[in-house]
Amino acid sequence: MIPTLRLYLILLAGAVLIAGAAITPLMIWIAVAYLTVVAVLASADFLLTDRPAVLDVERINDSRLSLGASNPVTILIASRARRRLILQIRDEHPDEIPADVTVLSGAVDPFALLEVRYHLRPLRRGDYMFGNINLRYVSAFGTFVQQARYPASAPVKVYPNVLDIRKYDLFARKGLLLEMGLRPARIFGQGVEFERLREYRPDDEFRRINWKATARRGKPIAAEYETERSQYVVSVIDTGRLMRAPADGSAGGLARLDYAINATLLLSYVVTLKGDHAGLLTFADDVRTYLAPKRGKSQFYRMLETLYNVPFESVESDYARALTYLSARHKRRSLIIVFTDLVTLDAARDLIAHMARLARRHLPLCVVLSDPNITRLVGRMPTEATDVYRRGVAEMLLAERRVVLETLHRNGVLTLDVPADRLSVAVIEKYLELKGRGMI
Repeated sequence: MIPTLRLYLILLAGAVLIAGAAITPLMIWIAVAYLTVVAVLASADFLLTDRPAVLDVERINDSRLSLGASNPVTILIASRARRRLILQIRDEHPDEIPADVTVLSGAVDPFALLEVRYHLRPLRRGDYMFGNINLRYVSAFGTFVQQARYPASAPVKVYPNVLDIRKYDLFARKGLLLEMGLRPARIFGQGVEFERLREYRPDDEFRRINWKATARRGKPIAAEYETERSQYVVSVIDTGRLMRAPADGSAGGLARLDYAINATLLLSYVVTLKGDHAGLLTFADDVRTYLAPKRGKSQFYRMLETLYNVPFESVESDYARALTYLSARHKRRSLIIVFTDLVTLDAARDLIAHMARLARRHLPLCVVLSDPNITRLVGRMPTEATDVYRRGVAEMLLAERRVVLETLHRNGVLTLDVPADRLSVAVIEKYLELKGRGMI
């Protein structure tokens, strides 16, 4: 129990009466009577105030929090109290995960339910722990605050962004993928998997005419075909030191590796929905994990479990070892998507050489994130002498990055250079475009 300001003011009045005893002895008896009444009042307040046991408290949250997303955490409080309680609630969420609200408040009526909510935005993947839930409410007469702690310790894991996957599922079912920025990329007539029938057009191939449907309808009917399934997509993720830098240039932002992992998972989910095979390889100075391409949602969940706690590594990435390993283990033609970062042409020579070698059998795609710091410096007008040097260095780095991407392109490697917030959508659009054009 914590005394309130009201109780302190009441006791202060008693102290004034005691001080008055120096003027007249009668004041001491008045002070004793006053303090006796206060004691009775406080005792009655204690007896009339409901104990913490009349409240049942529960935390509801996903066992898998999504990295970089706003994850809701709900506190449910069921009351068996005799009066309405005004509550202050503080949940002991993991210290490493920032919350939008620290102290929640709400009122719960007798034999009613209170639901309050706050949100967590994790910035690092891994294992964390929730603590207890703390409640405070004022006593019946307002002389003290009742405080209680309710056991609610529970482990929680921070995974890559699975909320985006749920969002994709919901939008796909409602036919609203344009709301996510995804444009349809299917090109009918290029594949061998039957899609639908429609009226024949002059520019259609003669062999596309469906003669049975033509005979039934009395006019030329053409068959449309969607690109065939059972294609292979392998995501290759660089976990070396360059991927540790924040993608948005801020100290508290998500790292490039986290954006690459989020994009890989959403892409793999779309790949499995399309009936294709999804695979995974992570590497730094050596190959860390390899999942051979398979189809089905079970493969997606294997990738999720593999990626949820992939660490950053402060080592130089060995492209030669990783891509040679992949070439030896996986022979079938596939779309190979390499998520990495580029700094200089010298540092990228191994990447260029081995991506070009991959292009002989596979369809390689090199995906890099635009550096907002460099772009910002190049577009800023210098105001000081040091700004001129910074801009010069930024322009040099940007030019060298452009040379690397152009060199990759000349060697038969597709490239994608996009901002972090567009990465997932851009990669999925590229996959759907390549699939629709029959290039995989």
